[in-house]
Amino acid sequence: MNLRRKELLFRPFPPGPDARRILAFSTEEILQLLEGADLRGRGGAGFPVVRKWRAALGYPADSRYVICNADEGEPGTFKDREILTRVPEKVWLGMSLAARVLGAAEGFVYLRYEYRFLVDHLEKSLHHFHAFLREAGLDFTIRIFLGAGAYVCGEETALLESMEGKRGEPRNKPPFPVEKGYLGRPTVVNNVETFTYAAELAHLGREEFLSSPHSDGLYRLFCLAGDTVKPGIFELGAHMPIAELVSEFGDGHTKAVQIGGASGFCVPQREFKTAIIGQNGLPGGGSILFFNQSRSMYRVLMNFVEFFSDESCGQCTPCRVGGRQLRDGLLAVKSGQKPPAYLDRMLDLSVTMQDASKCGLGRSVANSFRTIVRNFREEMIY
Repeated sequence: MNLRRKELLFRPFPPGPDARRILAFSTEEILQLLEGADLRGRGGAGFPVVRKWRAALGYPADSRYVICNADEGEPGTFKDREILTRVPEKVWLGMSLAARVLGAAEGFVYLRYEYRFLVDHLEKSLHHFHAFLREAGLDFTIRIFLGAGAYVCGEETALLESMEGKRGEPRNKPPFPVEKGYLGRPTVVNNVETFTYAAELAHLGREEFLSSPHSDGLYRLFCLAGDTVKPGIFELGAHMPIAELVSEFGDGHTKAVQIGGASGFCVPQREFKTAIIGQNGLPGGGSILFFNQSRSMYRVLMNFVEFFSDESCGQCTPCRVGGRQLRDGLLAVKSGQKPPAYLDRMLDLSVTMQDASKCGLGRSVANSFRTIVRNFREEMIY
């Protein structure tokens, strides 16, 4: 099975001589390490970490920032919470590596509001880590910034707007955060898992890291939930066949698997031979939801559509209006007020949302809507 135990990643790594050795790496040594291991971001796009860090370094500025996106709002995900609870020092170390590259004196953890119960724990961990950084000669301070519960602030530019005291809405790109991020300065924004993998890479070294299944950058943590006999967090390879995934984790009656959470893709039983990564890229949410034969895929889709409609920031029309139209259209078809052919018009609308929405929230609605409607059309009607 293409499956790794996650104990290595969750192994405690208290600040000490090895961490001090890592923080003594030069900027170029860190960048070469990232490049040699082809470390990819775990936020979904799989963007090379070295390119982001090098880009932020390349723009002239009087200050730069490092931000950890811990706004884990995708339904079905809880891996960041587990990392921050068990091994926060690895996140701090990964952020410190970025600070070494950028020459940043300040970093932030944008923490999901629902995780506010972690603040005391994280502050205590940071207190000890800051003392270690001073001993190691690195002038870098990490602060906790608590979000306000908006799903859209998981998008990096909406996150930056929130941190600057503005309404949490996505910015136009370009410029990208690596050029003009927090307070208009070059900023690196990576998520909790990415910084943790960066720390693990620096700790193990390139050769040992590449000898593990991390090597192609397509291993990541997935949160398994729903109708599964083994709920929890697992490190899986994105090339793992879904049939193998279902065999190991399903309850014996799996009819669909949602890859990437509510914003991801629904895979029906007849397509289980495909891999987790499929044709859609690395799943962004790090969530895998199992649905067995007892589940109504109509209700599943309605939950997703209602969630996205509620969480839209309202800035752009395709997302603000489109989400409500999809919800109302599903209700109308199910109740018989609209003919079954109306589903095709809604599919066209979802594609428009994907093409015209300003950020990933509106664009991702089409993923679950299209795959569930096409694969379980009869459940939307009867």
